[in-house]
Parts: sequence; structure tokens; C-alpha cells
Amino acid sequence: MLKQTLQQKLQQKLSPQQIQLMKLLQIPVMSLEQRIKEEIEENPVLEDAADIGTTDEDEPINEDLNKDSGGEGFDETDDGEDNGPADDYNADNDFSFEEYMRDDEDDIPAYKLYANNKSKDDEKKEMPMPYRKSFFSYLHDQLYMLNLTDDEFIAAENIIGNLNEAGYLNRELISISDDLIIMENIEMSADEIEKVLKEVQTLDPAGIGARDLQECLLLQLRRMPQSEDVDNAIMILEKCMEEFTKKHYPKIITKLRISEDQLKRADAIILKLNPKPGGSVSETEKDVSYVFPDFIITLVEGEPVLTLASTNSPDLRIKKSYVGLLQVYNNSAEESKKEAATYIKQKIDSANNFIDLIQQRQKTLFNTMSAIMERQHDFFTTGDETKLKPMVLKDIADKIDMNISTVSRVVNSKYVRTPYGTFLLKYFFSESMENNLGEEVSTREIKAILMQAVDNEDRTNPLTDDELMSFLKDKGYPIARRTVAKYRQQLNIPVARLRKQIK
Repeated sequence: MLKQTLQQKLQQKLSPQQIQLMKLLQIPVMSLEQRIKEEIEENPVLEDAADIGTTDEDEPINEDLNKDSGGEGFDETDDGEDNGPADDYNADNDFSFEEYMRDDEDDIPAYKLYANNKSKDDEKKEMPMPYRKSFFSYLHDQLYMLNLTDDEFIAAENIIGNLNEAGYLNRELISISDDLIIMENIEMSADEIEKVLKEVQTLDPAGIGARDLQECLLLQLRRMPQSEDVDNAIMILEKCMEEFTKKHYPKIITKLRISEDQLKRADAIILKLNPKPGGSVSETEKDVSYVFPDFIITLVEGEPVLTLASTNSPDLRIKKSYVGLLQVYNNSAEESKKEAATYIKQKIDSANNFIDLIQQRQKTLFNTMSAIMERQHDFFTTGDETKLKPMVLKDIADKIDMNISTVSRVVNSKYVRTPYGTFLLKYFFSESMENNLGEEVSTREIKAILMQAVDNEDRTNPLTDDELMSFLKDKGYPIARRTVAKYRQQLNIPVARLRKQIK
């Protein structure tokens, strides 16, 4: 049975402007620059004063609009009377919308207007672009120096194509054999491909084409000049690889019947080997990534001062020509000009909304970073990591009276440049723990002390987790052993056995 009822509901929905603001808050400074460029390209009414320069006649955006329209924004219900600024604009410029839209066949091509005013003696400043050969091209060029048949050459190309970035061959030889039959109509057994692989392993850098770490290190050792220490290193990797990786040195000495001094010299040679030979070549292929800070903190008379990066504060404004056009076309009785006025009005409204969103973004970013700077004042004045106070998103959200999700968006992928380096904003957030005095301290402070203890330990007898727990307890941080293990893992510190070195 169908029934009709009235119901009252209270719902909270984000407006399109709020959604757009949330998106703008989340993007970093470089993405913001790109977003502004896209908006300027899509909206002909909007312009960036920094791109075209400023003049004495330039005025603030809102003042232009308020002065020309007689109020905030534009009033679509015009009284039909001509205003002074619009008449002056039309008289001085004699602008015709039809002529503006008409294609002029007499336009001079841009290339004919180009003038080269540079002298031959002028210094040319150009950024040289380094030539970067890829890892696979580097290996492929060396194949021509090997004495290979046509089929072996194709097999070697296939092997190189199956190497990963570290230079290892993770594909079975029988699978490569199948590939050659299917793709190249070349029949080669796994043993024949093994011989080709041995040739590939003679290429530079040493260790290329290995199938595991043990083979990679042995390939490098066998290229070294022969000596007792190199022979011992080869013997250790061939017969005691598992014991070596786990640093069970007494077992190696007993099994191979070598002295501790011989083991120490062999260990020093092995530690100098490259476990990822492909990385030495492929690293040159990677583009260098630069960090552009969103905030800049400087010290003025010992006190931190916050400023927004210039890209965060673009000088956006409405083009005056469109303001005048709107006034002219609003007063026109022609239908085409009224349509043009409607179009301009929509674009101006869109530009105003975007400018307001950018200004709101600036304000939110500044307030959030100011709250963080105030909270971590001791760090920004000294640069001492142990001075960082415990801080979570809720602390900043309560301080600036905003939602936690808003603060999270501001913190996401944002950087601040300080006199002590450039930091990700998330760096300043950490949980809190109580010391033996009942005071709240940051977990980052505890991690810094833990790292300091490991750096200063005796490498021949490294501190265990229990000993690290006792060390922190003596420093006034009573934490459990499992917590010490968790912090050690977060700092990428291996267990004591793997940190041990030979005397």
C-alpha cells in the first residue's frame, strides 16, 4: 500500500565552491601553478599580473569591479543608463565587438614581426642537457665486441631485455629458449643459452646477468686481481653464504679453518662489492626531482618569521577591457550583444570565484603553518630535533578552529624551507609518550636518542633491544622492549646480530 508522508531532515552538504577549495588545499605549490595556468587558458577574463607586468593604472580586482558596477560583483538588472567609465572606455578605444570577432585577412604573420636584436658578441646562456644512455642500450652496444654468431647475438639481446633495473636475470633459461622459438624461430637449448649468458656476464659493469646475489658478488670477485684475501672472499661466498649473510662469524672460521684476521680482510673486500650493478648505470637515467617549498621560515633577530612561497600568492585579476565591455553590451538592445554580455558575466563570476578560492587557500595555508610554527617554536629557533613537541592533526585543527580533514589536506605533500633544511610538514607531527617525570614528550625525540645510541655503540658488540630499553630508561624514557623494536624497525636499524662487525 502506497502512502504519502511529510518528513523533515537536516543534512549537511558541501557546495561546489567548498569542494573546489578542498581540492586546491590538497595540491602542492607546483600543481597549483599548473592549475592556475589551466584556469587562465580556459577563462579569457582572468589574467596574472606577474605575467604581463603592472602599471600605475592597475588597481585591485575587487576595486575594479565594485567601482565599475556600483557594488559587489555585477547586477544583471541594469537601469539602462550609460555610466561614465563605460562611455569613456568606448570613446577612447572605439572598440567594435564585430571587428574583434571577424578574421582579418590582412593580419601580419607573427614570424614577420619577430626581430632579433642580439649581437654576435652577446653571451649566450644555455642550459646544457646531458646525454643519458639507457641501461639496456649501454649493454647492447657492448655486444658487438663479443664473438657471437647471429643466433647467439639475438639470444644475448633477449637476455639483456629480461634483466631488471638492478641487473639481475630473474627469468628461467628454458623460458628464454621458448621465447626464441616462438618470436625469432631460433631453436636453442637451455645449455646453449647458458653459454651465451656467460658471455653477457663478461660485460660491464661487473655482476651483470647474475641470477642471485651470490652469483653477482662472485662475478665481481673473479674479475679482481688474484690474492689470498680475494680467494678467501670467494671461498666464503661459495661455501658459507648463509652464515655470512647472518654474520655467524665463528661458524665461518670453524668451517673454513681461517683466522679471524683473514676473515676480517675478506669481509672488507666483500662489503665493497656492488649488490645492484645495474643501478650504477640506470641511476643516470632517472630525472632529478626537486622540492619546491610551499612555506619559507626565516629567523629575524632569533625569532621565526613565516612567509608563503610566491607561487602560493599569485596576483590574479579581472581584465579591465572585459569590465568595460560588459557595461557597453548590457546597455545595448542588440540580441547578439546581450548574449555576449551574458557570456562575459559568466566568465567574470567564474574568475571572481576562482580568485576568492585562491585567497581562501592562502589564508588557510598561512593559518595552519602559523599554528605549527607556534607549536614547534623551540625547533624552529634551534633546529634541534629533540625539541619537537608531540603534535597530532587535532591539535592544529583545534587551534585554528577547522576540521581535521582540512588540516590533513593542507599538510599533505607540502614542504617548508627553514634555516636547517627543507622538511615535509608531516615531519612535525608525532605521537606523545610520558617520561619518568610525567611530562609528554614526542616519539620523534625518543627515536633521535635511540638513533644516537646506535651510532655511538661498539660495533664489535652492538646493543641488543633489551640493552637499548635499559639505555632509554636511564635517559628517562620508560618504554617496553617491543616498543624499542618497533622504533628500531621504523628507523631501518637492523637487529644487533646484523650490526656486528669483526674486531
